[in-house]
Amino acid sequence: MGSLSGELALQAERLSPRPRIYADANVPAGLVAFMRHRLNWDVVFVLEEEDLRRAPDVRHYQLAQQLRRTLVTMDRDYLDDRRFPPGEGAGVIVIQAPDERELSLLLLRIDRTLFHPADGLPVALPVDGRKLQLHTDWARDPKP
Repeated sequence: MGSLSGELALQAERLSPRPRIYADANVPAGLVAFMRHRLNWDVVFVLEEEDLRRAPDVRHYQLAQQLRRTLVTMDRDYLDDRRFPPGEGAGVIVIQAPDERELSLLLLRIDRTLFHPADGLPVALPVDGRKLQLHTDWARDPKP
């Protein structure tokens, strides 16, 4: 038997096909708005939660797992497998780009490739137990 928050998270995951994201404090607010409105992702943004704003990274990692949400961040500290064991998380995507426009384009590719693959069926936790470090060139169509 799991925790109440874990059980509720599993139920929410089954009820909604929308990608469930946990955005930490390193993600710009404009990018969170893009995730919510353009990509239609269900995003928990730590800067909107008073008790989470100053929480340590390990707390965010644990909460993302408990809430069954993919952690999206720009903080490369999450790539440290000793501090953040991949098997103990719901998946981490570390994004990198020179500006918010490029970050938005990268998120479009992430949405299309990971959360809505070619078969059309949404994937709730596409990197469960894994970590990806993605930059502007990831999944970009090669130029002729």
